[in-house]
Amino acid sequence: MESLTPLRKVAFLGDYVPRQCGIATFTADIRKAVNLRYADLQCPVVAVTDRPEGYDYPPEVRFEIPERDLPAYRRAADFLNLGNADVVCVQHEFGIYGGVAGAHLLAAVSALRMPVVTTLHTVLREPNPEQRRVLSELARLSARLIVMSEHGAEFLKEIYRVPAEKIDVIPHGIPDVPFADPNYHKDQFGVEGRQVLLTFGLLSPNKGIENVLNALPEIVKEFPNVVYIVLGATHPNLVRDQGETYRLSLERLAQKNGVSRNVLFFNRFVGLDELTEFIGATDIYITPYLNEAQITSGTLAYSFGAGKAVISTPYWHARELLADGRGILVPFNNAPAIASAVRHLLTEETERHAMRKQAYKIGREMVWSNVARLYVDAFERARLEERHAPAAFTAPTLDRRRGELPAAKYTHLLRMTDGTGMFQHATFSVPNFQHGYCTDDNARALILMMLMDELGDVLPEAYRITGTYAAFLQEAFNPVTRRFRNFMAFNRVWLEEMGSEDSHGRALWALGTCVGRSRSHSLREWAAQLFEAAVGMAETFTSPRAWAFTILGLHEYLRTLSGDLMANRLRETLGERLLGLFQNVADEKWMWFEDIVTYDNARISHALILTGRWMEREDMLDAGLKTLGWLAEHQRGDGGCFRPIGSDGFWQRNGEPARFDQQPIEANAMLGACLEAHAATGDDKWQEEAMVAFDWFLGGNDLGLSLYDAQTGGCRDGLHLDRTNQNEGAESTLAFLLSLSEMRRAQNALATLH
Repeated sequence: MESLTPLRKVAFLGDYVPRQCGIATFTADIRKAVNLRYADLQCPVVAVTDRPEGYDYPPEVRFEIPERDLPAYRRAADFLNLGNADVVCVQHEFGIYGGVAGAHLLAAVSALRMPVVTTLHTVLREPNPEQRRVLSELARLSARLIVMSEHGAEFLKEIYRVPAEKIDVIPHGIPDVPFADPNYHKDQFGVEGRQVLLTFGLLSPNKGIENVLNALPEIVKEFPNVVYIVLGATHPNLVRDQGETYRLSLERLAQKNGVSRNVLFFNRFVGLDELTEFIGATDIYITPYLNEAQITSGTLAYSFGAGKAVISTPYWHARELLADGRGILVPFNNAPAIASAVRHLLTEETERHAMRKQAYKIGREMVWSNVARLYVDAFERARLEERHAPAAFTAPTLDRRRGELPAAKYTHLLRMTDGTGMFQHATFSVPNFQHGYCTDDNARALILMMLMDELGDVLPEAYRITGTYAAFLQEAFNPVTRRFRNFMAFNRVWLEEMGSEDSHGRALWALGTCVGRSRSHSLREWAAQLFEAAVGMAETFTSPRAWAFTILGLHEYLRTLSGDLMANRLRETLGERLLGLFQNVADEKWMWFEDIVTYDNARISHALILTGRWMEREDMLDAGLKTLGWLAEHQRGDGGCFRPIGSDGFWQRNGEPARFDQQPIEANAMLGACLEAHAATGDDKWQEEAMVAFDWFLGGNDLGLSLYDAQTGGCRDGLHLDRTNQNEGAESTLAFLLSLSEMRRAQNALATLH
């Protein structure tokens, strides 16, 4: 066997205490266990932080990554590379890293120059496409993968095609506590002489505690001295979104069931020493989780390993750990079954104590010192097996420098937004009140807010202005006509009863994006209801662009609600209409949908590419790609720059395309369509086309003049024959900011794959 230098430094990457999170506790525990067993081993920590103010981390935390800051992940990789760690041990859970499905983590892992050993705390049996991509890529980049159950290993092999020889099954660690009589600890909590049931962990609705509270009345009839302890703080994310509403609902349920004297709520995040005391006082531990998709449970491992009788619903970890009579499994959402199991174990003391002894004996294999040894064995295997080519630091090539993006700046966006919405126009960079507001721009602005949130852009005013743009769309919708109005004067008077079909389509696009991307349950619910009220009108429209905008909105909506048959049917109907236009109008020289090429042109191709890709319609996908390629070919200026069809005459069939006035929305539309074409085909030429379109904003155009105003963060309204239009209105500014957001998302996705 190849000899290795002794293991000197193992870095741990994950979230970390004092953050109140099970993964943070695990990261701290495994790091401590390894450090205690191998005293000469250095164990620095890179911590992922979920709040702007950070945490008061202990000294072993050497580097901090703001959860949603993608460049920070790359800086963390540089820190670890320069620190010459022998191995990096990553703790993976989708929800603790930034990006879609936690994809930001891949930017760090892909840049590391040492073996990576990843502990997977969740392995989904039915991942969505983003989750599958992220986990598959993480598996590829990791030298070894650690799971805590055989179920997890099987899922990795069967669903994610991970080779068996790359997987280690190592149990969740537990503290090494003596096997003790529960009565020894009960007086510390004032429950001496009572039978103690316990559930602990961060409190959230998926824990099924309601079912135990509903079982208690039957239990108390036979065992009136029973006390059920619910130990743990409410999950911080739940507190942030809802306050203590959930905990209060549990307390009300206990009162309603007449068991208040039999329930104790301890609303705090407890340390290991105190937790050990609570477990010690427990007669029966209950994990009543509501669904089977739990591959690992630290609370179950702790209680089982301490020699407790356990009653659990049959989620994956429990089914495996409690097999062969090592505990009792009850059906999900079944309070009578919980009551029956508790009464049985409290009655049959001999069986309960035999169960405890069996659990304690097996638990000796799970104590942290033994788990630390198994982890270090995995680290050593990773070092032997991994063959990383050294990644040298190199200066970016000219081509890479060309692809660098400016920093996002939202000063002008905020200046153009008041309490009603976003102003349509500006005089230079000063908002122009005279022309008021429109639905088109507020819809675009709402889409931008969803993309900004995904990218992790921190904007203190984001919550307020997102609500402003949403409220504008709400007010724009006329429930009588079921149409959106478009233009509103500065005095908040609507200038029409019904807006254009295109503005209606853009509003649907924005609402669909809220449904598909927003992290706010309230905003999603609002958007879904308004979308449902408004989307049916799109079938009556005749504008191809309105069809296209609606398709884009339907696609976003279906990201979350893919089972909506009406939405799927409408997407297919509108896609068929666009395809019909193409088939009726196009020929070898004129590869287009109409006899004129006007505005927001690439969005039509974009909509067909999306529909063809996701509905597996090759005819639609082919038509979308052909028309986009034809458009790209005819929107090329001298030197290869992007030259959109000008609005000063557009392009009539058998005529010449207008060269000016070139509009920012054309660059934005082309960029978005090309990025979608790349996603559909994998052909890198589409990435290049997107970059050419984006460069138009920065001076890659016929005049070599930048339309983006780096001082204000705005964008000039267009490119004339001899100058730029110096006004920085909403449409142009949003076109730039949306383009920048889309390019950043594309670069983030690319960074996770290389």
